[in-house]
Amino acid sequence: MSRHYVLAVDQGTTSTRCLVFDQRARLTGQAQREHTQHHPRPGWAEHDAAEIWRIVQAVVPAALRDAGIGVEQVAALGIANQRETVVVWDRRTGAPIGRAVVWQDTRTTELVTEFAAAPGADLVRARTGLPLAGYFAAPRLRWLLDTTPGLRERAERGEVLFGTMDTWLIWNLTGGPDGGAHLTDVTNAGRTLLMDLSTLSWDPDLLRFFGIPAAPLPRIVPSAGTFGTARAVLPGVPLAAAMGDQHAALFGQTCFSPGDTECTYGTGGFLMVNTGADRVDSTHGLLTTVGYQIDTDPVFALEGPIAVTGSLVQWLRDNIGLIATASEIETLAGTVGDNGGCYLVPAFSGLYAPHWRGDARGLLIGLTSYVTKGHLARAALEATAWQTRDVVAAVEADSGLRIPELRAAGGMTADNLLMQIIADVLDIPVQRPLVAETVSLGAAFAAGLATGYWPDLEGLRRNRRVAAQWRPRMDPAVRASEYENWRRAVELTFGWWRPASR
Repeated sequence: MSRHYVLAVDQGTTSTRCLVFDQRARLTGQAQREHTQHHPRPGWAEHDAAEIWRIVQAVVPAALRDAGIGVEQVAALGIANQRETVVVWDRRTGAPIGRAVVWQDTRTTELVTEFAAAPGADLVRARTGLPLAGYFAAPRLRWLLDTTPGLRERAERGEVLFGTMDTWLIWNLTGGPDGGAHLTDVTNAGRTLLMDLSTLSWDPDLLRFFGIPAAPLPRIVPSAGTFGTARAVLPGVPLAAAMGDQHAALFGQTCFSPGDTECTYGTGGFLMVNTGADRVDSTHGLLTTVGYQIDTDPVFALEGPIAVTGSLVQWLRDNIGLIATASEIETLAGTVGDNGGCYLVPAFSGLYAPHWRGDARGLLIGLTSYVTKGHLARAALEATAWQTRDVVAAVEADSGLRIPELRAAGGMTADNLLMQIIADVLDIPVQRPLVAETVSLGAAFAAGLATGYWPDLEGLRRNRRVAAQWRPRMDPAVRASEYENWRRAVELTFGWWRPASR
């Protein structure tokens, strides 16, 4: 039987999905299941890696059933994953050692401060293109090594394995304790603070700086290629791609040329612009990263992660009770024509790009007796737009590029008012793709490209279709005034959090 489909497993922060695509990049089947969010202390965020693996084992066959196909019709499998989340497990049994520490977790704030004051701290950005921040994986690994009894000794003896979620899934899919492949791709390795962007390999100096042994680390490989053959869940199917979720979104939006820009709006917002073969070192608070690597040469990118976008709507729903469902935010915000003078800065656990202020905390300012629920809803949507504007301004300052359009994706793009607000504050068109699941599509594209299912990048471009577009219509003077007010509000969030005195 011919193999006419490519599968993508998208292991995200709140759920895991499996999607089935045909040769025209049409979605033909899918399944999704949420996993438990563990918050044992304020600022801590954890996942049960074993639960996530069980969910993968459930959603893949469910997606096949939804598509009405069998395993023998699958040409390749690609993986996209939440980045920076750290998993440690026993090499012999495959059992996770404790819970995975999630990218949103802030427990390493004081540890990062100590690292920043240590000799050699400047080496981190110079080698990795990233700031020394608790957002990335290395501080989490060091924290686990320092606080888990016996873990450092076991790691040095090679009894445990380290990895991000891609590594955990690849290892289990290809055999687990019985010869599973211990691999990670360059996009995930590049988010650890341990990979040298120049060599695309683990850097011995950085390993020494963070005090992390090399033995448990996975081998770094390109984003597409031969990762192995699945032995579990999809026996016999080539596992041919893995990318961090935002890199997969860049690829899924066919951002193959310098200046092409996409932003995925989910729990957080992640804007990434292709800078081509040239590494652009940011001086404006962005991350220099590998966008993807298909052949021998990597394609670089600048990225601006925003910590809180969709989760702000969830907070208004679940914690505040302003709305009953997430979709109501658009209706409520649409009852007013502006924010009524109030601004909401969702620095719940600090601010990410371009500010990188772990000491910032959330702020609602400009309240008067005039402000209504509609104004608060509008301010919440504008918070996502203005945070995007902050990042776009930094991209243009770093790269010298003028971004012609923004290719948006993610669950928040269903909010038409939000898309119009983003177009207004950026003063460029915003596009929503016909296939909204661009993270999954990117993983599928890379896997299909590696196995010959799709012939080349141009063939992938032909599969991209735009569902809707929004053009700016805000008065330039209003845009300038509102942006200045937003920047003033952001500055007021700085320095609120302070470590507890000892």
